[in-house]
Amino acid sequence: MSVPPPGPPSPVPAPPVTVVGIGADGWAGLSGAAREVLRGADVVIGGPRQLGLLPARECAGERVAWPSPLRPAVPGLLAAHAGRRIAVLASGDPMFYGIGRALGEVVGAAALRVLPHPSSVSYACARLGWPVEETEVVTLVGRPAERLTAALHDGRRVLVLSAGAGTPEDVAALLRARGYGPSPLHVLEQLGSERERHRTATADAWAGPAGDPLNVVAVECRRAPGAPRLGAVPGLPDTAYEHDGQLTKRHVRAATLGALAPAPGELLWDIGGGSGSIAVEWMRTHPSCRAVSVERDPVRAERIGRNARALGVPGLRVAVGAAPAALAGLPVPDAVFIGGGLTAPGLLDACWEALPVGGRLVANTVTLESEALLADRYRRYGGELVRLAVAHAVPVGGFTGWRQAMPVTQWSVTKAPGSAAGPGPASAPSPPPASAPASRAGEER
Repeated sequence: MSVPPPGPPSPVPAPPVTVVGIGADGWAGLSGAAREVLRGADVVIGGPRQLGLLPARECAGERVAWPSPLRPAVPGLLAAHAGRRIAVLASGDPMFYGIGRALGEVVGAAALRVLPHPSSVSYACARLGWPVEETEVVTLVGRPAERLTAALHDGRRVLVLSAGAGTPEDVAALLRARGYGPSPLHVLEQLGSERERHRTATADAWAGPAGDPLNVVAVECRRAPGAPRLGAVPGLPDTAYEHDGQLTKRHVRAATLGALAPAPGELLWDIGGGSGSIAVEWMRTHPSCRAVSVERDPVRAERIGRNARALGVPGLRVAVGAAPAALAGLPVPDAVFIGGGLTAPGLLDACWEALPVGGRLVANTVTLESEALLADRYRRYGGELVRLAVAHAVPVGGFTGWRQAMPVTQWSVTKAPGSAAGPGPASAPSPPPASAPASRAGEER
């Protein structure tokens, strides 16, 4: 019996990238397994501060500092050392706002080994006696301080991951500006090391010099008497917004967000942004929600940005221009809201075409012309067509009576397979509700 010739040798798998979490206590705080990895590494990659924590007598491998900016350099730096035993140093837990995420995206989970160290959050909660699961975490590393605003609720505890020595003062200033000046601040420096220090004062009284850049700021939220109270669900008070009258009013806004049904990680197009209230409250539902507000008026576009920063979602993107032309090049949305400009030629069809199957579209109007467009699309694609109306109690002489606001017609629909824009066979519409829910009317914007 003939023996087949041997085939090419199987490739030897490249050694995995090992990520070692390290704390401010350096080599002394590492586990035996972490030390063995670092001793055996051909190359150790990390920040200058982290690399400086390793004793030369223990770690003989080549040391490589991350360049700046870091994330774009990850693939090239790993490729440059392919085939070598690579260890990467990270602060604390590498998978908690750390380099572990970027490395996993490049090499894949199967080629990544992670040896975590206690995170700064674990240390801070241990020092303060705060349950970790009941403590919200906001990172300001590479992000604006305004992100903290959305986490401010009376009685809540928040940990802020600092960008440097100036972060405590930035946090204190923001708390004072948002009506949370009485909140106690705890600045915990060099957690886990011999140089650990704990400073505390209220945001109103915070005046200390900048301390160590390696710090975490803990906030016990205390709202000042008379400061605005902003809830966690859609329908913020109209007074929370800077606007020129182009504002989806509170009750209609809450109903609109309910129809849009935001979910974590989803992207909204807010067409005819006005004050940006729909996009702002979409993003406030979850930190991973994203939105693009399209507004043709540059003055209003700037106002949208101010509202987004004031209400804790500075990541809101504002596209200045008239739709549908301004929609070109935007990322594919999960949901679209049209609050103004429905009669612009091609706008409604362009938004419908942009939606993937399963995407949601919600449109509001107060005019008969736009209402006719929505009624036509309701006949074609189904969904739900409702009228939202509310009356406000107002003085009538020496008495009190009702003043009816303009009703808002709202069409909401989920895109089904085969639903193309333009004329064609209509899908069977969903039966309209027996009665429309009452809500406050708002202007078309």
